[in-house]
Amino acid sequence: MPLQVLPDVKQNIPQDQIYEKFTIDRPGKIIFVGHHLSTKNNLRCLIRTISLYGAEVEVSPHVPVPANFFLEILGIRDEIGCTLIRREAERVTVGFNMLIDPEFLHHVVRLSFEL
Repeated sequence: MPLQVLPDVKQNIPQDQIYEKFTIDRPGKIIFVGHHLSTKNNLRCLIRTISLYGAEVEVSPHVPVPANFFLEILGIRDEIGCTLIRREAERVTVGFNMLIDPEFLHHVVRLSFEL
């Protein structure tokens, strides 16, 4: 009897849409990675949603966003390494360079409810 291979349902879904997204609407900073990994320049943003994989961020549509940067969430001192996935006007979708820890995500979501 031949082995039946079932197609992976998630195969055609973009990676940034697989994980559950949480709305946090929290201010943050995009920290530019400069020469020799310096992080002098930054840009304010509004983090709309976050998941284990990435986030949706709002920035001014006239400001260029680099392909790679760090994201800092206001009130949390950790910086998350990010890569630009797509940009549509002021809405920027980013992927984290590594999946974030579920406990960290829980802390971020809980923090947004406390305010």
